[in-house]
Amino acid sequence: MGEHQALSEAEQAAVRQAVLDHIPSDLGLSGQLWTRGQIGELIFKLYRVRFTEPGVGKYLKRWGLTFQRPDKRAVEQDAEAVRVWHEETWPAIRARAKAENAEVLFGDQLGVRSDQVTGRTWGAKGTTPVVRRTGNRFSVNAMSAISTRGRMHFMVFTESFDAKVMCRFLARIVGHFDHKVHLIVDRHSAHRSKAVRAWLAGHKDEIELHFLPSYSPELNPDELVNADLKRSLPHTHRARNQAELAAETRRFFHRRQRQPHVVTGYFKAPHVRYILDE
Repeated sequence: MGEHQALSEAEQAAVRQAVLDHIPSDLGLSGQLWTRGQIGELIFKLYRVRFTEPGVGKYLKRWGLTFQRPDKRAVEQDAEAVRVWHEETWPAIRARAKAENAEVLFGDQLGVRSDQVTGRTWGAKGTTPVVRRTGNRFSVNAMSAISTRGRMHFMVFTESFDAKVMCRFLARIVGHFDHKVHLIVDRHSAHRSKAVRAWLAGHKDEIELHFLPSYSPELNPDELVNADLKRSLPHTHRARNQAELAAETRRFFHRRQRQPHVVTGYFKAPHVRYILDE
């Protein structure tokens, strides 16, 4: 059996409707998002005809289905602030850290939800696909920080991210180093809170905080950790409770700590290569 055995019009219509009406796990396959490989598996399961991914792709194009990402909301960004960061602020931080023999870390906080769906799936052109999610919702949060040397530090927690949690993370970071740390983060209100400023004032020889321009997540390589985590969490086995989700999240971070080449790879993405450029 092979691609020379084309599907009939009725079979094509049935597969197309199945993709639009169901997620793969509804039909005995793995995951929540359709890929060409999974649609090929569905075709084989239904009609015992095997197609390559390019072959499936030809049918998808014929059916008017496109591979789609969820819509992302545009944000305001100050181009001048970004220019100043690239040309003045970041070079000054790097020079200071070098002179002080200090460590530079880029940090970010993230949240992982049990009902979160990441990636893309196939749907009718012009119509965003809908994935039905469980009503049993729970979440965990994490704070991480990475360096160009491949170091990764993290903390997983279940409470909301606030100044108290940030101070706890800062204390954890300081405990890992015997020299000063320059930590670069976004302008989250917790990072700029009175409590955090007071904590930093008492540890100014150990750690210093620097803020990225507003609405500029692409300047922070630690944002890629967030994306990596959500891609890496199991797709076939979903966490059944908060404790399992926290354990899966910790396993991801522990795995990345043992893979410094992956961590340094975050800094090679186009938008953050400026960090490596002298």
